[in-house]
Amino acid sequence: MMDTEEIIGVLKEKSNPAYLAGMKRFGIENTRALGIPIPELRKLGKIIGKDHNRALGLWDTGFHEARILASLVDDPLLVTSGQFDNWVKDFNSWDICDQVCGNLFDRTAFAMDKALLYASSENEFTKRAGFVLMAEFAVHNKSEKDSFFIDLLPIIEREAWDGRNFVKKAINWALRQIGKRNQALNAAAIACAKRISLQNSKPAKWIASNALSELMEKTFR
Repeated sequence: MMDTEEIIGVLKEKSNPAYLAGMKRFGIENTRALGIPIPELRKLGKIIGKDHNRALGLWDTGFHEARILASLVDDPLLVTSGQFDNWVKDFNSWDICDQVCGNLFDRTAFAMDKALLYASSENEFTKRAGFVLMAEFAVHNKSEKDSFFIDLLPIIEREAWDGRNFVKKAINWALRQIGKRNQALNAAAIACAKRISLQNSKPAKWIASNALSELMEKTFR
């Protein structure tokens, strides 16, 4: 079993300067990054296995890839509300936000309580996290009732004014993923998008147009 220091050593060995430079082109904060593709991190995560304490140690190193790895090896059953909030406060890049929410946080018992809380945050990455959680929950939670997701649509509609790039894309993502679950939710999401299109703001019109172009072509068996 590798300790945190040994894992960081392995990560540094996998560092790819070319990949590191490329991260910046995709809007990824790379100041504390090493430059390692996600598939490599997933392979290492499988070797390490689930380990809550190891995840906490990896997060505390501050390394970009170590934090993504932490989300892969942590146990959602052991994540606390305080840890959830503290990690979200540390988000400084869209990919960290998306990886942590999609690998770990959307599987916790209080994922949607946090999503509702974060959805009105003034902080760009905290607010993004709220809508990424909605999107990932829609993808991963196959048994949730339609009524749950219908209740999220007014929040999506309410926040569609936000023109910050990483926020509006997450709002759009949440709307699309809800609308792709089934025929009933598709109709509800399309209706929501049409209402959003009537808002007098460029971000809202972009969110609506982008979502409608996908949702109206979606077919179900």
